[in-house]
Amino acid sequence: MQVGESIPLLSSGTNSASSRLRVAACAIPVLLWLCVLSAGAQEKASPVGTVFAERQQVAKTRDFVGRVEAINRVEIQARVKGYLEEALFKEGAAVKKGDHLYHIEKGEYQAAVEQAQGALERSKAAKALTAIQLQRAEELLAKSAGTAVARDQALAADQQAQGAIMSDQGNLDNANINLGYTDIVSPISGKISKTNVTAGNVVGPDSGNLTLIVSQDPMYVTFPVSQREFLTLRVKPEEIKVKIRFADGTTYNQIGTINFIDVSVDRATDTVLVRATMPNPDGVLIDGQLVTVVLEAEQPQEQVVVPQAALIADQEGIYVFVVEDGKAIVKRVKPGGEIGANVVINDGLKGGEQIIVEGLQSIRPGQPVQAAPMPASLKSG
Repeated sequence: MQVGESIPLLSSGTNSASSRLRVAACAIPVLLWLCVLSAGAQEKASPVGTVFAERQQVAKTRDFVGRVEAINRVEIQARVKGYLEEALFKEGAAVKKGDHLYHIEKGEYQAAVEQAQGALERSKAAKALTAIQLQRAEELLAKSAGTAVARDQALAADQQAQGAIMSDQGNLDNANINLGYTDIVSPISGKISKTNVTAGNVVGPDSGNLTLIVSQDPMYVTFPVSQREFLTLRVKPEEIKVKIRFADGTTYNQIGTINFIDVSVDRATDTVLVRATMPNPDGVLIDGQLVTVVLEAEQPQEQVVVPQAALIADQEGIYVFVVEDGKAIVKRVKPGGEIGANVVINDGLKGGEQIIVEGLQSIRPGQPVQAAPMPASLKSG
Protein backbone atom coordinates (compact mmCIF):
# COMPACT_ATOMS: atom_id res chain seq x y z
CA MET A 1 0.00 0.00 0.00
CA GLN A 2 2.86 2.40 0.71
CA VAL A 3 4.30 1.81 -2.64
CA GLY A 4 0.92 1.99 -4.19
CA GLU A 5 0.16 5.21 -2.34
CA SER A 6 3.39 6.84 -3.51
CA ILE A 7 2.58 6.27 -7.08
CA PRO A 8 -0.32 8.84 -7.22
CA LEU A 9 1.92 11.40 -5.46
CA LEU A 10 4.61 11.05 -8.08
CA SER A 11 2.06 11.09 -10.84
CA SER A 12 0.48 14.32 -9.54
CA GLY A 13 3.81 16.15 -9.41
CA THR A 14 4.71 14.94 -12.82
CA ASN A 15 1.42 16.20 -14.30
CA SER A 16 1.82 19.68 -12.73
CA ALA A 17 5.30 20.13 -14.06
CA SER A 18 4.22 18.95 -17.45
CA SER A 19 1.36 21.44 -17.47
CA ARG A 20 3.68 24.31 -16.60
CA LEU A 21 6.02 23.31 -19.37
CA ARG A 22 3.17 23.24 -21.86
CA VAL A 23 1.98 26.74 -20.74
CA ALA A 24 5.50 28.13 -21.02
CA ALA A 25 5.92 26.60 -24.45
CA CYS A 26 2.69 28.25 -25.59
CA ALA A 27 3.54 31.62 -24.00
CA ILE A 28 6.85 32.00 -25.84
CA PRO A 29 5.37 32.36 -29.38
CA VAL A 30 2.58 34.58 -28.01
CA LEU A 31 5.11 36.92 -26.42
CA LEU A 32 7.14 36.93 -29.60
CA TRP A 33 4.00 37.78 -31.61
CA LEU A 34 3.10 40.63 -29.23
CA CYS A 35 6.63 42.02 -29.56
CA VAL A 36 6.29 41.96 -33.32
CA LEU A 37 2.94 43.77 -33.09
CA SER A 38 4.39 46.36 -30.72
CA ALA A 39 7.27 47.05 -33.07
CA GLY A 40 4.89 47.35 -36.04
CA ALA A 41 2.55 49.63 -34.13
CA GLN A 42 5.24 52.30 -33.88
CA GLU A 43 4.44 55.01 -36.51
CA LYS A 44 6.87 55.55 -39.30
CA ALA A 45 8.30 59.10 -39.65
CA SER A 46 6.53 60.72 -42.61
CA PRO A 47 8.75 62.74 -44.99
CA VAL A 48 7.78 66.43 -45.14
CA GLY A 49 9.13 69.58 -46.80
CA THR A 50 9.91 72.47 -44.48
CA VAL A 51 11.03 76.07 -44.46
CA PHE A 52 12.06 78.31 -41.58
CA ALA A 53 9.82 81.18 -40.51
CA GLU A 54 11.77 84.31 -41.34
CA ARG A 55 11.76 87.79 -39.84
CA GLN A 56 11.70 90.41 -42.57
CA GLN A 57 11.24 94.16 -42.87
CA VAL A 58 7.60 94.48 -43.90
CA ALA A 59 5.52 97.64 -44.31
CA LYS A 60 2.07 97.57 -42.74
CA THR A 61 -0.55 97.41 -45.44
CA ARG A 62 -4.26 97.90 -45.84
CA ASP A 63 -6.22 96.21 -48.62
CA PHE A 64 -9.21 97.66 -50.46
CA VAL A 65 -11.27 96.57 -53.43
CA GLY A 66 -10.77 98.97 -56.33
CA ARG A 67 -11.50 99.39 -60.00
CA VAL A 68 -9.24 100.60 -62.80
CA GLU A 69 -10.53 103.57 -64.80
CA ALA A 70 -9.12 105.24 -67.88
CA ILE A 71 -8.32 108.91 -67.40
CA ASN A 72 -9.80 109.71 -70.81
CA ARG A 73 -12.70 107.69 -72.15
CA VAL A 74 -14.23 108.89 -75.43
CA GLU A 75 -17.32 107.49 -77.17
CA ILE A 76 -16.99 108.09 -80.90
CA GLN A 77 -20.15 109.27 -82.66
CA ALA A 78 -21.00 110.55 -86.14
CA ARG A 79 -21.61 114.32 -86.27
CA VAL A 80 -23.28 114.26 -89.70
CA LYS A 81 -25.58 111.81 -91.45
CA GLY A 82 -24.45 109.74 -94.41
CA TYR A 83 -23.32 106.35 -95.71
CA LEU A 84 -20.34 104.90 -93.86
CA GLU A 85 -17.76 104.17 -96.55
CA GLU A 86 -14.91 102.70 -94.51
CA ALA A 87 -13.63 101.83 -91.04
CA LEU A 88 -9.89 102.52 -91.01
CA PHE A 89 -8.68 101.02 -87.72
CA LYS A 90 -7.88 97.60 -86.32
CA GLU A 91 -10.16 96.66 -83.47
CA GLY A 92 -8.36 96.53 -80.13
CA ALA A 93 -5.27 98.27 -81.47
CA ALA A 94 -3.56 101.43 -80.26
CA VAL A 95 -4.45 104.68 -82.00
CA LYS A 96 -2.93 108.14 -81.83
CA LYS A 97 -4.64 111.49 -81.61
CA GLY A 98 -5.63 112.59 -85.12
CA ASP A 99 -5.68 109.10 -86.68
CA HIS A 100 -8.52 108.60 -89.17
CA LEU A 101 -11.12 106.12 -87.91
CA TYR A 102 -14.11 106.32 -90.32
CA HIS A 103 -14.99 107.86 -93.69
CA ILE A 104 -18.56 109.02 -94.40
CA GLU A 105 -19.68 109.70 -97.98
CA LYS A 106 -18.62 113.26 -98.87
CA GLY A 107 -20.66 114.06 -102.03
CA GLU A 108 -23.60 115.82 -100.39
CA TYR A 109 -21.40 117.88 -98.09
CA GLN A 110 -18.91 118.79 -100.82
CA ALA A 111 -21.83 120.10 -102.89
CA ALA A 112 -23.06 122.14 -99.91
CA VAL A 113 -19.63 123.76 -99.65
CA GLU A 114 -19.63 124.72 -103.33
CA GLN A 115 -23.17 126.07 -103.05
CA ALA A 116 -22.22 128.22 -100.08
CA GLN A 117 -19.11 129.40 -101.91
CA GLY A 118 -21.25 130.50 -104.87
CA ALA A 119 -23.65 132.40 -102.62
CA LEU A 120 -20.70 134.18 -101.01
CA GLU A 121 -19.33 135.22 -104.41
CA ARG A 122 -22.73 136.65 -105.35
CA SER A 123 -22.86 138.60 -102.12
CA LYS A 124 -19.39 140.00 -102.73
CA ALA A 125 -20.38 141.11 -106.23
CA ALA A 126 -23.52 142.76 -104.87
CA LYS A 127 -21.42 144.53 -102.24
CA ALA A 128 -19.10 145.90 -104.89
CA LEU A 129 -22.10 147.36 -106.75
CA THR A 130 -23.64 148.92 -103.67
CA ALA A 131 -20.29 150.48 -102.75
CA ILE A 132 -20.11 152.18 -106.17
CA GLN A 133 -23.71 153.37 -105.92
CA LEU A 134 -23.07 154.79 -102.44
CA GLN A 135 -20.02 156.67 -103.68
CA ARG A 136 -21.97 158.21 -106.57
CA ALA A 137 -24.84 159.21 -104.29
CA GLU A 138 -22.44 160.97 -101.95
CA GLU A 139 -20.76 162.83 -104.87
CA LEU A 140 -24.11 163.99 -106.24
CA LEU A 141 -25.22 165.13 -102.80
CA ALA A 142 -21.99 167.10 -102.41
CA LYS A 143 -22.65 168.91 -105.72
CA SER A 144 -26.27 169.47 -104.73
CA ALA A 145 -27.24 167.33 -107.70
CA GLY A 146 -28.61 164.56 -105.55
CA THR A 147 -30.77 164.17 -102.52
CA ALA A 148 -30.04 163.00 -99.03
CA VAL A 149 -32.72 160.35 -99.39
CA ALA A 150 -30.95 158.82 -102.37
CA ARG A 151 -27.68 158.83 -100.45
CA ASP A 152 -29.30 157.17 -97.44
CA GLN A 153 -30.88 154.49 -99.60
CA ALA A 154 -27.52 153.74 -101.20
CA LEU A 155 -25.86 153.55 -97.76
CA ALA A 156 -28.50 151.10 -96.48
CA ALA A 157 -28.12 148.92 -99.59
CA ASP A 158 -24.36 148.84 -99.09
CA GLN A 159 -24.70 147.81 -95.47
CA GLN A 160 -27.21 145.09 -96.40
CA ALA A 161 -24.73 143.76 -98.95
CA GLN A 162 -22.06 143.63 -96.26
CA GLY A 163 -24.40 141.72 -94.00
CA ALA A 164 -25.16 139.24 -96.79
CA ILE A 165 -21.44 138.61 -97.19
CA MET A 166 -21.08 137.82 -93.50
CA SER A 167 -24.10 135.50 -93.59
CA ASP A 168 -22.88 133.67 -96.66
CA GLN A 169 -19.40 133.40 -95.17
CA GLY A 170 -20.91 131.75 -92.11
CA ASN A 171 -22.84 129.31 -94.30
CA LEU A 172 -19.63 128.44 -96.11
CA ASP A 173 -17.78 127.88 -92.84
CA ASN A 174 -20.58 125.64 -91.58
CA ALA A 175 -20.57 123.64 -94.81
CA ASN A 176 -16.81 123.14 -94.50
CA ILE A 177 -17.22 122.00 -90.90
CA ASN A 178 -19.83 119.44 -91.92
CA LEU A 179 -17.58 118.29 -94.73
CA GLY A 180 -14.78 117.82 -92.18
CA TYR A 181 -17.08 115.70 -90.03
CA THR A 182 -17.20 113.11 -92.81
CA ASP A 183 -13.66 112.18 -91.74
CA ILE A 184 -13.94 110.91 -88.17
CA VAL A 185 -10.58 111.12 -86.38
CA SER A 186 -9.40 110.05 -82.95
CA PRO A 187 -9.57 112.89 -80.40
CA ILE A 188 -7.12 111.15 -78.00
CA SER A 189 -4.37 108.57 -77.97
CA GLY A 190 -5.23 105.18 -76.50
CA LYS A 191 -6.74 101.82 -77.39
CA ILE A 192 -9.83 101.50 -79.54
CA SER A 193 -12.66 99.04 -79.04
CA LYS A 194 -14.59 97.12 -81.70
CA THR A 195 -16.72 98.96 -84.26
CA ASN A 196 -20.46 98.89 -83.67
CA VAL A 197 -21.33 99.84 -87.28
CA THR A 198 -19.85 98.39 -90.45
CA ALA A 199 -19.31 99.97 -93.86
CA GLY A 200 -22.41 100.49 -96.00
CA ASN A 201 -24.73 101.50 -93.17
CA VAL A 202 -26.19 104.96 -92.76
CA VAL A 203 -24.84 106.69 -89.66
CA GLY A 204 -25.64 109.99 -88.04
CA PRO A 205 -25.94 111.82 -84.71
CA ASP A 206 -28.78 109.48 -83.73
CA SER A 207 -26.87 106.27 -84.51
CA GLY A 208 -25.29 105.97 -81.07
CA ASN A 209 -21.67 105.11 -80.40
CA LEU A 210 -19.59 103.90 -83.32
CA THR A 211 -16.75 102.76 -81.08
CA LEU A 212 -14.90 103.58 -77.85
CA ILE A 213 -11.39 104.86 -77.16
CA VAL A 214 -9.74 104.74 -73.72
CA SER A 215 -6.42 106.28 -72.77
CA GLN A 216 -3.75 103.91 -71.46
CA ASP A 217 -0.96 105.60 -69.57
CA PRO A 218 -1.42 106.54 -66.80
CA MET A 219 -4.63 105.02 -65.38
CA TYR A 220 -6.83 105.83 -62.41
CA VAL A 221 -7.70 103.35 -59.66
CA THR A 222 -10.67 104.29 -57.51
CA PHE A 223 -11.61 102.58 -54.24
CA PRO A 224 -13.90 103.33 -51.27
CA VAL A 225 -12.28 103.85 -47.86
CA SER A 226 -14.12 103.56 -44.55
CA GLN A 227 -14.25 106.51 -42.17
CA ARG A 228 -11.78 104.88 -39.77
CA GLU A 229 -9.25 104.26 -42.50
CA PHE A 230 -9.92 107.67 -44.00
CA LEU A 231 -8.77 109.40 -40.81
CA THR A 232 -5.43 107.65 -41.20
CA LEU A 233 -5.15 108.57 -44.86
CA ARG A 234 -5.83 112.21 -44.10
CA VAL A 235 -2.49 112.53 -42.31
CA LYS A 236 -0.13 112.54 -45.29
CA PRO A 237 -1.76 110.92 -48.32
CA GLU A 238 1.08 111.97 -50.60
CA GLU A 239 3.42 109.67 -48.66
CA ILE A 240 1.23 106.60 -49.08
CA LYS A 241 2.46 104.04 -51.59
CA VAL A 242 -0.26 102.49 -53.72
CA LYS A 243 0.18 98.98 -55.10
CA ILE A 244 -2.15 96.67 -57.02
CA ARG A 245 -2.71 92.94 -56.65
CA PHE A 246 -4.48 91.09 -59.45
CA ALA A 247 -7.10 88.33 -59.18
CA ASP A 248 -4.44 85.62 -59.59
CA GLY A 249 -2.50 86.92 -56.58
CA THR A 250 0.34 88.54 -58.52
CA THR A 251 1.42 92.06 -57.63
CA TYR A 252 1.66 94.81 -60.25
CA ASN A 253 5.23 96.03 -60.77
CA GLN A 254 4.37 99.75 -60.68
CA ILE A 255 3.73 102.02 -57.69
CA GLY A 256 1.07 104.72 -57.73
CA THR A 257 0.16 107.77 -55.69
CA ILE A 258 -3.11 109.12 -54.29
CA ASN A 259 -4.23 112.19 -56.25
CA PHE A 260 -7.80 112.71 -55.09
CA ILE A 261 -9.96 112.24 -51.99
CA ASP A 262 -13.64 113.01 -52.39
CA VAL A 263 -15.10 115.97 -50.52
CA SER A 264 -18.16 114.10 -49.21
CA VAL A 265 -19.01 110.76 -47.60
CA ASP A 266 -21.28 108.26 -49.30
CA ARG A 267 -24.18 108.09 -46.84
CA ALA A 268 -25.25 104.65 -48.04
CA THR A 269 -21.89 102.98 -47.32
CA ASP A 270 -20.22 105.50 -44.97
CA THR A 271 -17.14 105.50 -47.18
CA VAL A 272 -15.06 108.13 -48.94
CA LEU A 273 -14.01 107.65 -52.56
CA VAL A 274 -10.24 107.75 -53.04
CA ARG A 275 -8.45 107.80 -56.37
CA ALA A 276 -4.86 106.94 -57.22
CA THR A 277 -2.82 107.41 -60.38
CA MET A 278 -0.99 104.31 -61.61
CA PRO A 279 1.62 104.18 -64.39
CA ASN A 280 0.66 101.79 -67.19
CA PRO A 281 3.57 101.79 -69.65
CA ASP A 282 2.98 98.23 -70.87
CA GLY A 283 -0.83 98.45 -71.04
CA VAL A 284 -1.31 95.78 -68.37
CA LEU A 285 -4.12 97.68 -66.65
CA ILE A 286 -7.49 97.60 -68.41
CA ASP A 287 -10.35 100.06 -68.05
CA GLY A 288 -12.98 98.61 -65.68
CA GLN A 289 -10.66 95.94 -64.24
CA LEU A 290 -11.36 94.83 -60.63
CA VAL A 291 -8.22 94.75 -58.47
CA THR A 292 -7.07 94.72 -54.86
CA VAL A 293 -5.54 98.05 -53.86
CA VAL A 294 -2.75 97.73 -51.30
CA LEU A 295 -1.82 100.86 -49.35
CA GLU A 296 1.52 101.05 -47.54
CA ALA A 297 1.03 103.88 -45.08
CA GLU A 298 3.75 103.31 -42.45
CA GLN A 299 7.47 102.66 -42.12
CA PRO A 300 8.55 99.00 -42.56
CA GLN A 301 8.69 96.87 -39.39
CA GLU A 302 10.32 93.51 -38.71
CA GLN A 303 7.68 90.78 -38.85
CA VAL A 304 7.48 87.00 -39.21
CA VAL A 305 6.80 85.77 -42.73
CA VAL A 306 5.86 82.23 -43.86
CA PRO A 307 4.60 80.74 -47.15
CA GLN A 308 0.85 80.85 -47.66
CA ALA A 309 0.99 77.12 -48.45
CA ALA A 310 1.75 76.41 -44.79
CA LEU A 311 -1.54 77.82 -43.49
CA ILE A 312 -4.35 75.41 -42.57
CA ALA A 313 -7.84 76.46 -41.48
CA ASP A 314 -10.29 74.68 -39.21
CA GLN A 315 -13.22 75.64 -36.98
CA GLU A 316 -10.91 77.16 -34.36
CA GLY A 317 -9.02 79.35 -36.83
CA ILE A 318 -5.69 79.22 -38.67
CA TYR A 319 -2.70 77.07 -37.72
CA VAL A 320 0.59 75.70 -39.05
CA PHE A 321 2.55 72.54 -38.34
CA VAL A 322 5.95 73.11 -36.72
CA VAL A 323 8.62 70.42 -36.44
CA GLU A 324 9.72 70.01 -32.80
CA ASP A 325 11.73 67.01 -31.55
CA GLY A 326 10.97 65.17 -34.76
CA LYS A 327 7.20 65.55 -34.41
CA ALA A 328 4.56 67.71 -36.08
CA ILE A 329 3.23 70.21 -33.53
CA VAL A 330 0.23 72.52 -34.09
CA LYS A 331 0.83 76.27 -33.71
CA ARG A 332 -2.15 78.60 -33.82
CA VAL A 333 -1.37 81.83 -35.73
CA LYS A 334 -2.96 85.12 -36.69
CA PRO A 335 -2.08 85.95 -40.32
CA GLY A 336 -1.77 89.51 -41.58
CA GLY A 337 -1.22 90.91 -45.06
CA GLU A 338 0.02 88.94 -48.03
CA ILE A 339 3.41 89.47 -49.67
CA GLY A 340 3.36 87.63 -52.98
CA ALA A 341 3.31 83.90 -52.13
CA ASN A 342 4.06 84.61 -48.46
CA VAL A 343 1.95 85.91 -45.59
CA VAL A 344 2.78 88.00 -42.54
CA ILE A 345 2.15 86.32 -39.17
CA ASN A 346 1.02 88.86 -36.58
CA ASP A 347 0.88 86.40 -33.67
CA GLY A 348 1.79 82.79 -32.92
CA LEU A 349 5.35 82.56 -34.27
CA LYS A 350 8.60 84.24 -33.22
CA GLY A 351 10.70 83.40 -36.27
CA GLY A 352 13.12 80.55 -36.82
CA GLU A 353 10.50 77.81 -36.43
CA GLN A 354 10.69 74.93 -38.90
CA ILE A 355 7.37 75.13 -40.75
CA ILE A 356 5.92 72.23 -42.74
CA VAL A 357 4.80 73.31 -46.21
CA GLU A 358 4.77 70.01 -48.14
CA GLY A 359 3.19 66.71 -47.20
CA LEU A 360 0.53 68.31 -45.02
CA GLN A 361 -2.22 65.97 -46.25
CA SER A 362 -0.89 62.98 -44.34
CA ILE A 363 0.20 64.77 -41.13
CA ARG A 364 -1.56 64.52 -37.76
CA PRO A 365 -0.70 66.41 -34.57
CA GLY A 366 2.12 64.68 -32.71
CA GLN A 367 3.03 62.41 -35.63
CA PRO A 368 6.74 61.70 -36.17
CA VAL A 369 8.09 63.39 -39.29
CA GLN A 370 11.28 63.40 -41.28
CA ALA A 371 11.94 67.04 -42.24
CA ALA A 372 13.67 67.96 -45.48
CA PRO A 373 14.43 71.62 -46.29
CA MET A 374 12.63 72.92 -49.37
CA PRO A 375 14.60 74.39 -52.30
CA ALA A 376 14.85 78.19 -52.38
CA SER A 377 12.69 78.34 -55.54
CA LEU A 378 9.86 76.62 -53.67
CA LYS A 379 10.19 78.86 -50.66
CA SER A 380 9.55 81.94 -52.71
CA GLY A 381 6.47 80.35 -54.29
